[in-house]
Amino acid sequence: MSVHWLVVVLSLGSAFAFAISTNLKHSSAAQVPHVSRLHPDAVARFVTATLSHRLWLAGIVTDAIGLSLQVIALHLGALAVVQPLLISGLLFSLLLRRRQGRPVTGAEVRWALVLTGCLIGFLSLVGSNPGAGDGPDRLPAVVAAVAGVGLALTCLVLAHRRRPAADAAALIGVAVGVVYAATAALLKGLTDRAVHGPLAALTSWQLYTVLVVGAIGLFLSQLAFQAGPLTASLPAIATVDPLLSIVVGVLVYDEHIHRGPWSGFGLVVLMALLGASVIQLGKVDLDKPAPQRVSSG
Repeated sequence: MSVHWLVVVLSLGSAFAFAISTNLKHSSAAQVPHVSRLHPDAVARFVTATLSHRLWLAGIVTDAIGLSLQVIALHLGALAVVQPLLISGLLFSLLLRRRQGRPVTGAEVRWALVLTGCLIGFLSLVGSNPGAGDGPDRLPAVVAAVAGVGLALTCLVLAHRRRPAADAAALIGVAVGVVYAATAALLKGLTDRAVHGPLAALTSWQLYTVLVVGAIGLFLSQLAFQAGPLTASLPAIATVDPLLSIVVGVLVYDEHIHRGPWSGFGLVVLMALLGASVIQLGKVDLDKPAPQRVSSG
């Protein structure tokens, strides 16, 4: 098996593990005290209950499996290839949430095929070259970090002010997607350091930064899952994460997009179709009643 296809297989395996984790953690979010406002007491009860919940703990185990596969894929392949492939986790996640006996509609099959075609298109347009291996370009990395923090904070502020649960969940989902893209970029840098030995990895700033950013991502994802239906937050996460990862891969890690007169236009079309398919597939469970929440008192 070539390195390129190994990266594809590892990425799809990671997406499947993350899909299982998403459903486990989404279920746990409905069974812990609800956080309507970010007051310290409510947040403390939410965090304490979450950390001891068996479904959330099971989700963390599957997260560890998915993360291990993702790290290997990021080391072998390009950030702009691995992260878009993780969108397939949306298909896995929504299929796992299906009740037994629920028929698959023709529309769902068609949008699933569109999503699959978009992923194949990304693989053909985005090069598999993981970059020069000299580490990230500093100035673009700083600009991307500042822009990402600003976007995530803006989404959280807007989510705090929005009343419709779906709108709030989608806005928090965008913030989660930004954090996930940042985590993947940091992991990419960490794997580049790790090839020089364990000491290089342990003394790198990427290791400790990714731990902090990863913890923030876990916290925000639980808030997104609790704020509204999975059909609102998951499409936002599944769209923002890979698209930002492509931008970071190209600008920060010097990854390559195949050049040609139609490459830019093709990417724009693929992004539009990808967003549409993610939104449509995200409506699979809209007719299901929302789970009852536990009051925080």
